[in-house]
Amino acid sequence: MKVRIVTMAVLALAATGAAVHAADPRYPDWPCTQAKVPEISLAAVWAGPALDDVQTKWKDDAKVSALVSKLSARKTPLDEAEKSVKEFLAGSATDKTTNAKLLFAGLFETLNAQRAQVMIGLERVSRKQRDAADKIREETLALQALQGVTPRDEAKVEALSNELIWKTRIFEDRHKVVRFVCEVPTSIDQRLFALGRVIQQEME
Repeated sequence: MKVRIVTMAVLALAATGAAVHAADPRYPDWPCTQAKVPEISLAAVWAGPALDDVQTKWKDDAKVSALVSKLSARKTPLDEAEKSVKEFLAGSATDKTTNAKLLFAGLFETLNAQRAQVMIGLERVSRKQRDAADKIREETLALQALQGVTPRDEAKVEALSNELIWKTRIFEDRHKVVRFVCEVPTSIDQRLFALGRVIQQEME
């Protein structure tokens, strides 16, 4: 039992150490191996006409606003989103350029906000993981001390062992979730770039 508990705790702490080591020192709470980019640069995803005149107007257009919500949802497959963009702009006639700019302005603002929320959540979980790792380390040392006492209090050893197993499992499960969620900002970047490209192609 002792070997199993200590091994689980060590593995958990090793996982935390790897995440911290991989993080950009400018962002100590960032848990992902991917570099943290606080927000998407407009120039990186849009080569079309300037959006200055429409940046705050897209919300006033019910049709554009509804489409932005649909296209921004991760549950909407990218190919379906691209098809919706083409259908919308194909029916825009003389307003195509204006509608295209409104649509992308909405996507840019919405998807950047989504990224920000995901990143805040990741850093919040990272802080919890750091605290959990400290507690696991403390309880591992306490367990080792209890196991070395003669006569040994088996009830206390068993209780602390069970608690340590539970905390370590929670730690490991959370670590797996973090690794999965770390992919989300990149997928949002890719969605915005892909939709921006389609919008620009339809404007030509």
